[in-house]
Amino acid sequence: MRTSAKGPAAEAYDVLIVGAGPVGLAAAIQLATRGRRVGIVERWPQQYPLPRAVVFDHEAGRILASLGVDMAAVSEPAVDYEWRNGEGQQLLHYDFSDGSHSGWPNLSAFNQPTLEAALNERVRSMPEIDILRGWEAVGVEAGPATVEVTVAESAGDEPLLRDGVRAKRTLRAAYVVGCDGANSFIRSCMRTSVTDLGFKFDWLVLDVIPHDRDREWTPRNLQLCDPARPTTAVVGGPGRRRWEFMRLPGESIAELSKAETAWKLLEPWDLHPDNATMERQTVYTFQARWADSWRDGRLLLAGDAAHQMPPFAGQGLCSGLRDAINLSWKLDLVLSGKAEDSLLDTYTTERCQHLQHAIEKSVGLGRVICEPDPAAAAERDARMIADQQTGRVPQGDQFLVTFTGGLLDRDCTGATAEPTGQLSRQGRVRVGDRTGMFDEAVGIGLTLLTNGDPRDGLDEETLAWCEEVGLRLLRITDDPAANGPDDVVDLDRTYLADLTRKGLEAMLVRPDFYVFGGAKSTADLPRLVAALRGGLTAVSAPELTA
Repeated sequence: MRTSAKGPAAEAYDVLIVGAGPVGLAAAIQLATRGRRVGIVERWPQQYPLPRAVVFDHEAGRILASLGVDMAAVSEPAVDYEWRNGEGQQLLHYDFSDGSHSGWPNLSAFNQPTLEAALNERVRSMPEIDILRGWEAVGVEAGPATVEVTVAESAGDEPLLRDGVRAKRTLRAAYVVGCDGANSFIRSCMRTSVTDLGFKFDWLVLDVIPHDRDREWTPRNLQLCDPARPTTAVVGGPGRRRWEFMRLPGESIAELSKAETAWKLLEPWDLHPDNATMERQTVYTFQARWADSWRDGRLLLAGDAAHQMPPFAGQGLCSGLRDAINLSWKLDLVLSGKAEDSLLDTYTTERCQHLQHAIEKSVGLGRVICEPDPAAAAERDARMIADQQTGRVPQGDQFLVTFTGGLLDRDCTGATAEPTGQLSRQGRVRVGDRTGMFDEAVGIGLTLLTNGDPRDGLDEETLAWCEEVGLRLLRITDDPAANGPDDVVDLDRTYLADLTRKGLEAMLVRPDFYVFGGAKSTADLPRLVAALRGGLTAVSAPELTA
């Protein structure tokens, strides 16, 4: 990475990312890993030092691990999540201790500044990335082959003037990705509408560092559905706790912003300035909204620039990381000329399916949690307690979504087309002398996994195309002696069991871990690979000149 207060070492990039939060950094790392030259523009001169997001799920954990993040150093498993009413009765209990779909904890708690520091360290190690901190995007001019972005010096929350003048410069890129938050400047430059569900509640958010690190919190993650004051009390990352209190009618934001108000609300947990440090106190407006199109020509959106949701399901950052991994491999194929530019249209199609599901789930939880009427809350409590007693409670991962549109095997979509469009599993494997989780041992990319010969029926021209686009052809086996160039030893039978369960002999998995399609026999491999090739339809990409 090259960084400078005066600007980047070069003016032209494959991709320019506006915003250096976790989503922007993740997208930059993924693109740079593929050899792309990336510029990042961030209006704040320094990394934001205070907590924001505090949880991510197993899929986000897999994405972060693929970026080279030391997961044990930045997070800890969140083993439970309990809902109680105002009388302390249990309404719902989630146990996250079981193994997950992706090989990482079902839910993890983390401190965002710690995570961002790890991502920034990774960025600094990559010469393909230039980062401009203290520069703000103020102008966009999109042409047929490139985008010109005017940036101006910034102190973060206000322009930076030198002798009364604000320094400006122009950067160019083939594509620009706006990861610049809910008030996105890039979004304002795009032709896109915004869908707003009208779900808005103000909550006081308190990030606290208890001085007694050995104190037991039971449950570790609590949702208090009390109409007198809906409250959240959860792990905020190693050594930290977070409380969220809904603003009640008649309460002002100014009153909630007072330190004495915060400590008064924390009294039931025996927390006070003598035994805890208030790291952050702020009032958030929880919203549910998304941009209807995340692409306008060479301008794209990701993260909060594309969507915002209530935090009740912990899916905000997870959704942004899904954006980054979905978009980055597609941009790389388009920039290399191995896919049509229209491949980028599948980004909105695919991500909106998942995003809208996450928002609807989050809003549904919020409507239950934020109930202010005591009579309605009592009815809710009785219903939820009865559901627990009869076993009518949510089971499984509520945020696993099957894509039905986008870049998928068109011969295998529909209700009975499992696993097309689904998130693939991850387990422990051995490849040669490397043992670990699949992504660590094998790497990230287009992958054809089969329990037979992965080259069965593929002619030389097709094999050459597979090599050109980076489609890896692998045989999955439980034979501990297997050591061929295509062999992956399935140490826990994660993949073999999954293939058997789905009645398949092969799956083609995309770089974002979603299944493009499956084959019931190796004889169907040529058709499956041809379907992917047809979906990409290689053309020449425009050249980006300095």
